[in-house]
Order: sequence, then structure tokens, then C-alpha cells
Amino acid sequence: MNIIRVIHDLFDNCFGSDSWNAWKVVLKATFGVPLSEIELERFRQITARNSVPSDVRELWMVVGRRGGKSRIAALVAVYVAFFMDWSSHLAPGEKGRVMVINPDRKQGQIIFGYITALIESVPMLHQVVERKNRDSIHLNNGIIIEITTCNFRTIRGYTVVAAICDEIAFWRSEESTNPDFEVLNALRPAMATIENALLVCISSPYWRKGMLWEAYRQHYGTENHEILVCQASTEVMNPTISHRVIEAAYAKDPAVAAAEYGAQFRQDLESFISEDVLWSCIIEDRFELPPNPEYKYVAAVDPSGGGPDEFTLSICHREEERIIQDVIRGLKSEKPADVVKEYSELLKQYRVTEVVGDRYSGEWVRQAFQNEGIEYRISDVTASEAFLELLPILDQGSIELLDDRKQTDQLLALERKKGTSGKDRISHPPGGHDDRAVALALSAVNNSPAVEHSEVEIRARPTVNWSTTRHQNPMYRMGKGGMPRE
Repeated sequence: MNIIRVIHDLFDNCFGSDSWNAWKVVLKATFGVPLSEIELERFRQITARNSVPSDVRELWMVVGRRGGKSRIAALVAVYVAFFMDWSSHLAPGEKGRVMVINPDRKQGQIIFGYITALIESVPMLHQVVERKNRDSIHLNNGIIIEITTCNFRTIRGYTVVAAICDEIAFWRSEESTNPDFEVLNALRPAMATIENALLVCISSPYWRKGMLWEAYRQHYGTENHEILVCQASTEVMNPTISHRVIEAAYAKDPAVAAAEYGAQFRQDLESFISEDVLWSCIIEDRFELPPNPEYKYVAAVDPSGGGPDEFTLSICHREEERIIQDVIRGLKSEKPADVVKEYSELLKQYRVTEVVGDRYSGEWVRQAFQNEGIEYRISDVTASEAFLELLPILDQGSIELLDDRKQTDQLLALERKKGTSGKDRISHPPGGHDDRAVALALSAVNNSPAVEHSEVEIRARPTVNWSTTRHQNPMYRMGKGGMPRE
């Protein structure tokens, strides 16, 4: 049964209306179902190409929000798992996986709910299910439908017959600067032994970087018979959407609406920090520096009242015209006052009596630090302004950063875009975090020149062999978040 017949015979109540016609054109082209003349014209509009591919191995769909992407992802997962025969490609006892990879678990559960509903609506399909777990469905044909998140470590070791990457332009990970690149690099070998393995990437667009943009840039409008790239607005893929909603979005912010509903990659966004520049400022294997009485330290925090954000602390000092980062810590706690107490004890080791934070922090932060004998001062610059002041310091190589992966990833993910006032605004991407980056920027740009030493003869700073010292001194063995490293 081809996918269109499956829709008509089994899922007509879900996908039978004419509002799904554009999606049916894409599905026909992907799975080798002939197109009518009318459908061919729509296919050309969506793909900017003349010929229909003969053997699609990769489908990239750039579609506006509310265009039906998640429901189509569920349909493709069910079709590939139940109606395509993979037995000749699997060794005895080997299980083939249909992986649905999502930005986070909540999004994955939405698609899992759609998949479950499709299966349970057809008794014939329900009988094929051996067992169902919280995030997987095991079938008696040797296939497992598995919902997972964008972590390249969870892909390795499996045989993948199909992978459906949902909202790939918005994947974020604390383990990787480029999770889309890392995941696809792990996926392709997992699919290499399956002759007809299928990769499907469906997403609204964001900025002009990442794997979605690269696939679009290289293959949209080309006559490639294995890679099909489509681009369509919300209204094309879902004609039932309210036009008033889209008009209001364009009136509010045309650049955002063009991406959200027009499926256009944003031109008003760009990476803020060059990867090469940033890595040149990071001292490899330097995780934390102990206090030195010769230096005056400046500390900054990015507070959190709990939840997913970290309460972060950065401490820096200046040596002539060079800023040295000494500490970066990030803690999650349901009791922020406990974090303040722990940080205050650390600050006193560095003889710091004042900590800087942005103006958006609540009064409780000031009071909590004051209770511990530390003054909380509101920074003269916002986080965005601090990032703008940090950039030339990085470009000139006038700062030494600690080797902290979360901080590095957050800095690389920062985006520059024009605000409504015409000024550049720097912020983290949707769903991302910048707490460690904010603490660093505030501590760096609020740094003052080194204090005058009382001694007549200033002692030279000892030469340090970092690769040795970090193992001998516990202060050098602090890893991410202040946790001891093995």
C-alpha cells in the first residue's frame, strides 16, 4: 500500500480533507507515487524544480508554523514502520528503529500522542504492537518507533531505517554547540546498512546557519534525485489558518512573521561571536584559578529564582590590559538563598565585597547578598550592552577565558539582531540560555584596573604549568558548575 492509499483507506478522517492536498503532493513525490498535472504544478511551486525525484533518501521541509508538521511527522513514522518491508535489510534478531528526534521531551510527547492515536484508530495496526513504553512502540515486525531528543549520544549503536527530525532549526543542547550537525553525523552511519533508509527533516526556518539552511542553500531548486527540499508558507500547507492572525503577525514584526508564517530564513539575524575568535581566547584545561592577593577581583552574577535557568557567578581580574577569568559557576536550586550563601563564601575567598548584576533582578537578590555581607550593585549596562562591549575585548584577544563548555556554547549561540529602535540587540536563541555568558560579560566589562601594590618591589607572577597544577591543587580541578573533576 502506498502512502496515499493508506491515508484514504485508514486515516481519511485525519488527512482526507482538501486542506492536506499540498502535503499529499510532497508525500507522493517522496514515496514515488505519480502526480497529476495539477499536482505537478504545485510541486514545482513548492520545490522550485521541474523534475520529480526518482529515489528520495532525504526530505527537507521548510514550512511555516501551524502548517501541520507534527501530524505529518507522525503519519510518516507510522507509514514507514507498518507498511514498508525492512525484513530483508535486518539480520536475525536485529531491530530496526524509526527515530523521531525532537528539540525536547515535551515536543516529542506531542508527536508520540499523534502516533499513538493513529495506531489505536485502526485495529489492524494495533494488533501489530507487541508493547508500548513511555517513549517507544515495539512492533512484531522487528521495528521500533522511538521518540528521542536531539542528543547525538542516544543515536549510536542502533540500526535506523528512518529518522524524522522535527523542528531541526531549533535544536539546542548543553552537550554540543551544533547538535543538528552532531546528530546527523551520528545518524547517517546508523542508516548506512539500510538500502532505502529515509531521513526526513521538517522545521520552520530560523537564521541562515545550521543543517536546515545548508540543505536549503545547496539543494533547493536543484534536480537532485535523492535529496528533495521543499519550502512553503503556513497558508500553502494549511489553508485553514486564520489570515487575520498572519496579518497581525506581519504588522507587529515583519522579519519574525516572514520566518514564522512565510517560511523565509531570517536575514536580520547573524552570529555574534566568531568561533575562531572565541576559541583563541579559551585556555584549554584551565577550569578555575585560586585567589591571589596581588589582584583585585570583580564578580558578577546572573540570578535565577529556580526552574531551568542556572544561578551563575563569574569572577575576573585584570593584569595590565588583559582580563583573566578566574571562576565560572552555575547552580540550579529551588532555594536561591542557599546559592547566594555558597557564592558569598566563595567571593570572600577572593576578597570581593561587591557583586554586579543586571537591573532586572529582584529585590530579594540584593537583600540575600546583603545578609551575607556582600553588596549587590546594579550594572550600569544591560546584558545586551555588556555583550556588545565584550566583543572587541574578544576580537583583540584581550581576555583569557576558562575552559567551560556551557559558557562556550552559550557565547557561540548568541544572536545579533536589530531592535525596534535600530540598535543592535544581543540575546540567546529561542529555547536557549545565556546565564553563564551574561555573568562573564558583566564581570569583564565592569572590571577595573589592577590595584596598586603596597610593596616597593612587585613580585613577578610565577610561571604556572597548567597541565600539572590543575591535578595537584583542588582549586584547579574544578570542572563545570564547580564540580570536582576526576
